[in-house]
Amino acid sequence: FKAGAGGKLGNGRQYWSFIALHDHVAALRHILDTEALTGPVNLTGPKPVTNAEVTAAMGRVLRRPTLFPVPAAALRLALGEFAEDVLGSQRVIPAKLLDSGFSFAFPGIDGAIRAALR
Repeated sequence: FKAGAGGKLGNGRQYWSFIALHDHVAALRHILDTEALTGPVNLTGPKPVTNAEVTAAMGRVLRRPTLFPVPAAALRLALGEFAEDVLGSQRVIPAKLLDSGFSFAFPGIDGAIRAALR
């Protein structure tokens, strides 16, 4: 996570995947240690959040205002083709990790942001 103040991007309803670094490393170890776990595995937190929820969480954790939304048109003008990556949305669930018994230390966005600041 990058610290700073700002607002939601576009309409804020797009889903963003997140995972704390601690959980990312632990999940990789879990995958390597679990023979029955094969094929693609989503490395993302278990509680999908929208851009607006990420923005609100960053404001809470960093104690900074998140007042000004960035319109999608402004992002497209500033970022060109990359804007679609920022404005895109996928609601990803780490089903294989959860089904294999993996437990997240930081399952929520607030905890993941706090962990990134340590």
